[in-house]
Amino acid sequence: MSDLEKKATEETPKKRPYNLREKKEKKAAYRSLIRPELADELYDKILNIVVVQKKYKDPDYSAKDLAKELKTNTRYLSAVVNSRFGMNYSCLLNEYRVKDALHLLTDKRYADKNVEEISAMVGFANRQSFYAAFYKNVGETPNGYRKRHTDSKK
Repeated sequence: MSDLEKKATEETPKKRPYNLREKKEKKAAYRSLIRPELADELYDKILNIVVVQKKYKDPDYSAKDLAKELKTNTRYLSAVVNSRFGMNYSCLLNEYRVKDALHLLTDKRYADKNVEEISAMVGFANRQSFYAAFYKNVGETPNGYRKRHTDSKK
């Protein structure tokens, strides 16, 4: 391989699967304007609603719905989710959905369910968003994960 070819391959950014992009850090002024006490209170309420009540399983549950339930606006909600969880609202929901899917994919009771059925059970609206979120959080495809874990149990 010539020096020119080596240089060309080094400069080409590595293509990431499922259109995943590198995370860019943004500075939003409103994040620092929210009172810490209010942020803590909203954080606890968000955890209760999203995780304990398992609202993440509803594919139509939007940030607007959560804000309405918390009696706040979406800006405050977004600020709390960004500062306390370190991600945006949809990533937060997807993280819990993927955690749920990990259990279902390896559970013997759901061995007869295909990946699309499991993605619907945990709250994903379509297969593409499930695969992208799963790959982002786990580093492999749902089918690969299921196969690897069923093979290791035998």
